[in-house]
Amino acid sequence: MRSPSYSVLPARGLRAVFVLALTAGLATAVPAAHAVPAATPASTVAAKPYMGWSSWSMQSSKYPGLNPDGDYSYLTEANVLKQTDALAAKLKNFGYEYVNIDAGWWRDNAWKPEFDQYARQTADPVRFPHGMKAVADHIHAKGLKAGIYLPVGLEKEAYNNGNSPIWNAPGCTTADIVYPDLRTTNGWDSAYKLDFSRPCAEKYIDSQAQAIADWGYDFLKFDGVGPGSFKSGDQYNNVADVAAWQKAIAATGRPIHLELSWSLDIGHVDDWKKYSNGWRVDTDVECYCNTLVSWENSVNDRWDDTPGWTRHAGPGGWNDLDSLDVGNGEMDGLTKAERQSYATLWAIAKSPLYTGDDLTKLDDYGVKLLTNREVIAVNQGNTPPARPVTPSDAQQVWAAKNPDGTYTVALFNLADAPAAVTADFSTLGFTGKAAVRDLWNHENLGTYQNKITEALPAHGSRLFTVTPRGSALTTTGYEAESTTNTLAGNASVAGCSACSGGNKVGNLYLGGKLTFNNVVVDKPGTYLVKVAYVSGDARSADVSANGGGATSHKFPSTGDWGTVETVSVPVSLKAGANTITFDSANWYAPDIDRIDVPKSPR
Repeated sequence: MRSPSYSVLPARGLRAVFVLALTAGLATAVPAAHAVPAATPASTVAAKPYMGWSSWSMQSSKYPGLNPDGDYSYLTEANVLKQTDALAAKLKNFGYEYVNIDAGWWRDNAWKPEFDQYARQTADPVRFPHGMKAVADHIHAKGLKAGIYLPVGLEKEAYNNGNSPIWNAPGCTTADIVYPDLRTTNGWDSAYKLDFSRPCAEKYIDSQAQAIADWGYDFLKFDGVGPGSFKSGDQYNNVADVAAWQKAIAATGRPIHLELSWSLDIGHVDDWKKYSNGWRVDTDVECYCNTLVSWENSVNDRWDDTPGWTRHAGPGGWNDLDSLDVGNGEMDGLTKAERQSYATLWAIAKSPLYTGDDLTKLDDYGVKLLTNREVIAVNQGNTPPARPVTPSDAQQVWAAKNPDGTYTVALFNLADAPAAVTADFSTLGFTGKAAVRDLWNHENLGTYQNKITEALPAHGSRLFTVTPRGSALTTTGYEAESTTNTLAGNASVAGCSACSGGNKVGNLYLGGKLTFNNVVVDKPGTYLVKVAYVSGDARSADVSANGGGATSHKFPSTGDWGTVETVSVPVSLKAGANTITFDSANWYAPDIDRIDVPKSPR
């Protein structure tokens, strides 16, 4: 964590859309132009990755003028309404619809909180003088949806020595909803852990959910959730909290998108998918510096951290890569190339597209990035999320096969200097010709033979739709567990129900090696060998042929140790029989399932 403890100031990951308790007479409404629209049918919640705006990036930045009254002071009713109006005017027609109010709406500039008599957060009267319902009404009047934020657990300041009653729960007080030892929870230890073996705990969640629904909010960012948020163990396991929120939201009768934050444990992804509509897969994207973000802290982390989550995204629940801050130029803290790569990854990963920029000051380039309908269609359409088809090296190719037979293909140069990046069609499963369309530039580039190569600037990217005109790739497969192979060091055969032959070779660590023997090709050349592997985290292996020099490649995480994914690595082979070796060298390599060698070189 790179920011102060939440008990003092909002910490990394505190950003979100929070909702809270409605007290009678709390909100003196700002006049709204229209009635609040009918709630969205529950079946449409998170049918697609959501799009919109979030307040946190500007709240957390030290960019001159953003927070003139102290850290996080940007968050005010006036600023939220200003961004609402700008979203409606500039981005609504492109699908952006959520206005998400993040942490601090119930706290003053000194971070002192406001709670109602039932221990529920209420609007700070200076930040939000007309209350949270009035703000939601204004958002709805613009044809948009309103989001709010809460941290998991009972905030310490709300405990009130256990004396506060719970709304609509006779006999229940705050003493009856937490553990008697007042154990803490969430990513900042800013709250007491709710004890769901005590019926009053569920009643407290019910009271919060009803307050949000009564205010008219459509989205809740639930923050500091564990396992994850850099905490682990029973004290920080908040699966029961998330399940209680899902149940409580359903009981209100109002469809409310439940988004979980931050940097969640992938080991509990089945719980996040079961009980929520989205989950953060990484730490905060903001740099907590004098811009909104920076490439190194932590935009570029997403290329390593996203692949393991990819297969879990789909209608009803999406992998959340965090705010997309590409619209404000200098304030974003990125080059134009970095801004495009940032937007490209978010689009192909099917991440929610919510910007944290100042929408009143979008520059022309930012508008082009945020409103490119072809790129938005990749994110919002029925295409699957992309994942790497080459190793997670400095030059990468990500791709997804679409239902219509086309491919979404992204080229990335993550190096600090310009470099050429090639998408070989064999990594997509075909050879020969293909029609290529440039999505960022709305341009048909014509027909390419076998590959696309682009010279990219440092941290640059391109995004294409590739339509095959060739034939299916023909390969020869070799199983890792074959008795004709050679194992060295700790390497050993292990069972693997997801692997093609029911086995894999694992224990490739500290010098462990797997050598495929008698790999036969007709012609000499560089072959793009498809490697099927299993790796719960990103791991590297040195790959060599025929005892020659090795090249180290980093294999993206497959998300767990029971899932197989593939990437293609270049290997120079001679005509006839060859050996291909995967060497863990002085660290840990992925487990290997099999390799598939094309009939012809690239």
